[in-house]
Amino acid sequence: MQTALTIAGSDPTGGAGLQADLQVFRRFEIHGCGVVTALTVQDTSGVRQVLPVFPSVVLDQLRVLLADLPPSAVKIGMLASDDVLRNVVLGLATLPETTPLVIDPVLRASDGSFLLEKRAWSGLCEFLSRASLVTPNLEEAAELTGTDVSSEAGCEAAARVFITEMGAGAALLTGGHRDGAPDDLLAIRGDNGPLFRWLRADRIESAPAHGTGCALSAAITAALAAGRSLEEATLEAQAFVQSALRRAQPLGGGARLLDFS
Repeated sequence: MQTALTIAGSDPTGGAGLQADLQVFRRFEIHGCGVVTALTVQDTSGVRQVLPVFPSVVLDQLRVLLADLPPSAVKIGMLASDDVLRNVVLGLATLPETTPLVIDPVLRASDGSFLLEKRAWSGLCEFLSRASLVTPNLEEAAELTGTDVSSEAGCEAAARVFITEMGAGAALLTGGHRDGAPDDLLAIRGDNGPLFRWLRADRIESAPAHGTGCALSAAITAALAAGRSLEEATLEAQAFVQSALRRAQPLGGGARLLDFS
């Protein structure tokens, strides 16, 4: 059995964050390890409070875990603060460069609450040079690159910034927030610049669902841990999340929760 690591915040609902990542890893028959970066007070209606873990404890978690149980792939989600971000970078210093690293740049909750303090955004952009793949939604892509992503050409321009200026190996701009078809853009670094592939998807008309971005990046990480290529992992993860979204359940009083079964 292969092992994957998620470095993320805790979501008590189990619909996103570390709890959801571990469910996704298990679904892909991957053993999941987790390092907690923040505690949150939230329900299916929204985030009430964010409490970053002591940065030194995050660093200690990583150093002890990686020395004993090196993962086949790593996902990074919510980092909460600049101090936590810097200690995650320190903690991953011993991670082999060949280990796939998927970074989901979680900036805000769907209700607008900050999940990464603004002063940490520049440090996150610098950290993307280590990423095998960065998976922003359209709002995150626009905020981190300063690019208008309202058109396909704008999305490709933003993806180019992630790869050529920030140094990521690949970028997946997720289109769930777009009006119309929620097509995703996969851009992979090539010898002569990024190679673009639009991944077409159907809009699933239903009430809002919680945790789709977390589930997608976790599924890609799990598929990479299992030995899939980046393109194969992305296509498999996209299909997985669409299936989970179709079966999402209204278990609480707010957004529906994805069904990972």
